[in-house]
Amino acid sequence: MKAIKSQQRNRRHARIRAKVLGTTERPRLSIFRSNKFIYAQIINDETGKTLVASTDAEMKKGKGKTGGKLESSKTAGIELAKKAKEANITKVVFDRGGYLYTGRVKAVAEGAREGGLNF
Repeated sequence: MKAIKSQQRNRRHARIRAKVLGTTERPRLSIFRSNKFIYAQIINDETGKTLVASTDAEMKKGKGKTGGKLESSKTAGIELAKKAKEANITKVVFDRGGYLYTGRVKAVAEGAREGGLNF
């Protein structure tokens, strides 16, 4: 029996998570993509705490922005980087969450880099 899309993504994510670990010096930037929104958070896996989080849902609700999903994803990445700078985080490890590095996932990564995060 063939696995469905979400099961395949979960398997890919498990393989990635076996290799990628967020530490105090380099926390993990984790991405989750739903059909409507994209969520990004910076996590310290040693303590199991989320240090900083951002989503494009905040941008869409708060400002009433009419841009597309790519633009709002990039804005979410920039916003995440701003919050990370306030928390004295400059270096992270990128966890694409089992998604392909294209489209909205790439937009978040580029926005975070523009905001000053190194990975």
